[in-house]
Amino acid sequence: MHALDAGSPFPKTELPRLGGGTMTLGAPDGGRDWQLVVIYRGLHCPLCKTYLAELDQMQTAFHKIGVDVVTASGDPEAKAQMMVDEKELTLPMGYGLSVEQMRTLGLYVSDPRSRQETDRPFGEPGLFVINAEGRIQMVDISNAPFLRPPLASVLKGITFTRKNDYPIRGTHMTA
Repeated sequence: MHALDAGSPFPKTELPRLGGGTMTLGAPDGGRDWQLVVIYRGLHCPLCKTYLAELDQMQTAFHKIGVDVVTASGDPEAKAQMMVDEKELTLPMGYGLSVEQMRTLGLYVSDPRSRQETDRPFGEPGLFVINAEGRIQMVDISNAPFLRPPLASVLKGITFTRKNDYPIRGTHMTA
């Protein structure tokens, strides 16, 4: 696994979009110049359901500050649709993220604990904030479902960053 470095170009990733067509992670849409990409584990994850429901409620607040919001997972179309239906989500949702794409994004990948959990390897949570230059402004990658940044803090951080032209942090790695 190779983590993506803060400040590096985000690897644009094309996925099928629930409802038809495709979406590109790393290419803002809707007249907005930044993008928030949230990778979730899949339909089997109750914490993901809660997180996505909260994100759905905050979507307009992100749009108001010029940030497009997209979500994606390795789930197939049917499971992605079940997630949307169960939580009544309006978020743009990509599906079918391959293990290779997960690795390109620097995500941790897990195998299911059982067939009852899910039937394929899945990406652990990842959150990327991509700026107008297509660079990673902020990144949070987790190896477990329990560690995710609070969305209110993400919104405040992006708002502050954009208002104050705050630089990309964490561009120097320790030895």
